[in-house]
Amino acid sequence: MRYGLFLSAFTSEPRKPLAVAGRAAAAGYDAVFVYDHLFPPGGPDRPSVEPYTLLAAAAAANPGLGVGVLVSRAGYRPLGIMTKETSSLAHLSGGATILGLGLGDRFGRAEHEMAGLPFPPIEERTVLLEETALATRALLSGGSWEGGRMTPAISGPLLPPATAAVWIGGTSERVVRAAARSAEAWNGWGMRTEEFIHRAAQLADLAREAGRDPAEVPPTWAGIVLLGRDGSELASLEEQRAASGGSLDIWRGTLDDIRRLRDRVTEAGATWMVPLAAGPADRLDLIAETLRS
Repeated sequence: MRYGLFLSAFTSEPRKPLAVAGRAAAAGYDAVFVYDHLFPPGGPDRPSVEPYTLLAAAAAANPGLGVGVLVSRAGYRPLGIMTKETSSLAHLSGGATILGLGLGDRFGRAEHEMAGLPFPPIEERTVLLEETALATRALLSGGSWEGGRMTPAISGPLLPPATAAVWIGGTSERVVRAAARSAEAWNGWGMRTEEFIHRAAQLADLAREAGRDPAEVPPTWAGIVLLGRDGSELASLEEQRAASGGSLDIWRGTLDDIRRLRDRVTEAGATWMVPLAAGPADRLDLIAETLRS
């Protein structure tokens, strides 16, 4: 199992998530991840730092720390440019580099409208998602992309080639099927444990159906984590979060609970856990210590 940490890019001060990236490297996380949003979901009047720029700065400041975008919506960035950005991140970081791709939802539609980008029907976006995953994998390896129904041909090569993994993230069966056919991993964000395990088993079946070894496309877990050392501290943290207006529809538990979560998703085949640490600043370190114990 490898461990990543989400950085919050919803700020006008990039130095804040950069400082968290430094702490993540010191705590032993394998990589840091950032959303790809034009603005926070539902908040067009709020700021958000551009993720590829932020991750490039984090990689330069912390050699060997992996970096990942989770997720960029297919069609949000030009295919060749996104691949080139990912390749550059891989060479800057020297660690694991991950390009997560997504289908888009109602929040994505709002961002596309603000940026003047089309937001096709979900059936077309599904085709676009699979083609984008296949195309970026081909281009990152130094090859070309012959084009598809929703994506243009790109002769390539976009040199230098880079070792970067292409994931597809989302919770629906549609997304899991797309990952099984075209990606190198599937990411389930914010899912209840039983639902994640169900989708992971479904992913394996769909990979076999597509003629692939399930090991070629493992599940990965991600979500907001509110961790208490014991039940009493957890209850206090839940009360504080609720009082501040934060949602409690997130993963919440004690040290023993998160170890059980780790063990269960590992048994389901997961190769990464990527928490976004909620609560006090020291939760970043506590999560890392607990997961690795």
